[in-house]
Amino acid sequence: MAKISPVSIKYIIHANFEASGAIEKPDMIGAVFGQTEGLLGDDLEMRELQKSGKIGRIEVNTQYQDGKTVGEIEVPSAMDKTETTLIAAALETIERVGPSDTKITIEKIEDVRGSKRDYILERAKKLMAKLGGEESLSEMTEDIKDSARISKIQTYGTENLPCGDISGDELIIVEGRADVVNLLKNSIKNVISMNGAKLPETIVELTKEKGEVTLFVDGDRGGVLIIKNVKEVAKIDFVAMAPDGKEVEELTGKEILQALRKKVPIAEYKEKTQRKGVRRYGSDSRTGSRDGRGSYNRVSPNSASSDESSKRVAKADIQKLSDEEKEKIKGDVEELIGTKAAIIFNKDLEKLRKVPIGRLGMVKLDDNPYVIAVDGAATPKVVENCEKLGCHNLIARTFVFSDTDMNLVSM
Repeated sequence: MAKISPVSIKYIIHANFEASGAIEKPDMIGAVFGQTEGLLGDDLEMRELQKSGKIGRIEVNTQYQDGKTVGEIEVPSAMDKTETTLIAAALETIERVGPSDTKITIEKIEDVRGSKRDYILERAKKLMAKLGGEESLSEMTEDIKDSARISKIQTYGTENLPCGDISGDELIIVEGRADVVNLLKNSIKNVISMNGAKLPETIVELTKEKGEVTLFVDGDRGGVLIIKNVKEVAKIDFVAMAPDGKEVEELTGKEILQALRKKVPIAEYKEKTQRKGVRRYGSDSRTGSRDGRGSYNRVSPNSASSDESSKRVAKADIQKLSDEEKEKIKGDVEELIGTKAAIIFNKDLEKLRKVPIGRLGMVKLDDNPYVIAVDGAATPKVVENCEKLGCHNLIARTFVFSDTDMNLVSM
């Protein structure tokens, strides 16, 4: 009988069983081969699959207790996903082993290759950190290189704020951890994160010790509001903004340097926003368009900008998500974890669209969404895009910006 090579294994079927009497390992293996015979046709005959090396050695562990036998079954497979799941389902049809009534339940189907890939990637990151940066041509090695670059990320204060090397006299304050990571990747180390839209007291005290403090924010309405809040409570010397509509975490190295070179003293920034209309994202930006001089002109009610503004839902009209409705979409929301995506639901809780979070601002819908669920934190940009779509309920793991009329729901 051929044996499957450990290198060829793709999946392992894990099953539990319970028999009403005493059975041994050979009884169970005999039942697996005998009682699945003919169920799935000649191509998926268990004995033939094992002879050809497509099914490996079946492992059975048994334990007799209180007049019953319980245990586990493991079936290694070198077949594809569809064939493996058919074999797994066939195991559950076994109802009797020897003289004992038996129930078999599939616990899970393990993707062995996925586990190996995760190990390879994590191990390679550690090796790269020791060797230093090397040129890479694939996404996997690029990920490893980035990991090595940000390996020196630190925390500061009782709030464990993400930061780089802030021992010098100059300090750059950004909004979130992802911003810190992006600046470190581009060799800018004197940076610390607020961990949200509100400035922690730890940073307020830290700014008093530094000779030059720059606040570096996203190029959107949320960034403007952060400047307004922070300059009232901390010693800020300069303000830098990402290009219009972009976030600090997504900027290239060139864009970061350009934004920091264009930083302006805090007093001049205030003067520009008042006299010249530079980067105004308040109520004007929702109902006007900017001309060549940087000021805003009113547009007609029939314009696209007016249409977008009309989708925003007034606070009095917000329909809040009920506990029953939360439970109904709980499974879909949990599947979002780790995907960096967003799901849009209508009033009937039907999925209208699933898109990357960064593309929320490009979505076009005929009706206002009832619920939008996002993976991770609801940043000012995410909140703004959901408002523009006319969303009633926003679901996220955490909220770093809550100045909105939408109903906010934590995962």
